[in-house]
Amino acid sequence: MMCSVRAAIAAMVLCALTTPAVAQEGVFLTEEQAPHAVFPDATKIERHQITASDALRARLKADLGGAPMSIWEASYVFFDVWRDEAHAGRAFLVEEIGKHRPITFVVGVRDDGHVQDVAVVAYREAYGGEIRHKRFLVQYRDKKATDSLQPYQDITNIAGATLSVEAAGRAVKKALALARETDTGSASAQ
Repeated sequence: MMCSVRAAIAAMVLCALTTPAVAQEGVFLTEEQAPHAVFPDATKIERHQITASDALRARLKADLGGAPMSIWEASYVFFDVWRDEAHAGRAFLVEEIGKHRPITFVVGVRDDGHVQDVAVVAYREAYGGEIRHKRFLVQYRDKKATDSLQPYQDITNIAGATLSVEAAGRAVKKALALARETDTGSASAQ
């Protein structure tokens, strides 16, 4: 009897170790929901799209201090957000590579240049999906362009999700650069 119990336990352990992990991937927000995820009290939202010209990419790269971005989108979607009659900020849809695949983020940037909030729109990796939880993303609130946004520096890392954590930091940096770029009016929004 004891031998059959041990065999059953061994079979369950072996099955658990050889069964692939449940993928953490998914689409969690639509484009329409994204700005509300970072500005939940928005009363008016206006969508814009800017083409990522070579000139815009060069300005963004210079603004980022040469920091490597893993994806340079062909265009960027952003939303002007109002609370009643006051402009509250902008919400930017940006992508960065996790370990193997792109992660889509929405980053809210207030008019004072600080991060309002961050949410994961789409996650496409099998591991590291913990970055989409509020308890992780809340770390980006009130961050600004001069913050490093690096794990073990000003962002607490998640064990087993370091590449996704780094992607989140790069996405926030990119959104902050886009916010400065769209504030200057040098990017042509459609």
